[in-house]
Amino acid sequence: MDLLLANGAVLPESELRVETSRASGPGGQHVNKTETRVTLRWSLADSALSGPLKQHLRSRLAPRLTKTDELLVSVDDTRVRSRNLVLARERMKEILDAASKVPKKRQPTRPTKGSKERRLRAKRAQADKKSMRRKPIPD
Repeated sequence: MDLLLANGAVLPESELRVETSRASGPGGQHVNKTETRVTLRWSLADSALSGPLKQHLRSRLAPRLTKTDELLVSVDDTRVRSRNLVLARERMKEILDAASKVPKKRQPTRPTKGSKERRLRAKRAQADKKSMRRKPIPD
């Protein structure tokens, strides 16, 4: 099942590699003999996504990418491999959706006259409070 990203791009199922391994945590003998941890691997370098989107994702996902431009998502929350696979796909989609969003450009604004007056009034009140704490100057 392909992943449909928020920006309309489609991540084909063929680009995701699924690896399983033994999970840690409670579970006794079950956890020691079954491979329930699921790791999804997606290679940004080998992806069929458009060039500009790839560059955008590379810059936004830089801390999460491996040296070979792969995004890894590991899940071992449950004791069932199939449920962990569903969770891993959801997390991969969330990560890619968040990274593919283009932040809105900030509209520069100026402080209003009222906000300037409130700021100066607060500064004056703070200065007055501090001055009341000082020792009086002898005449």
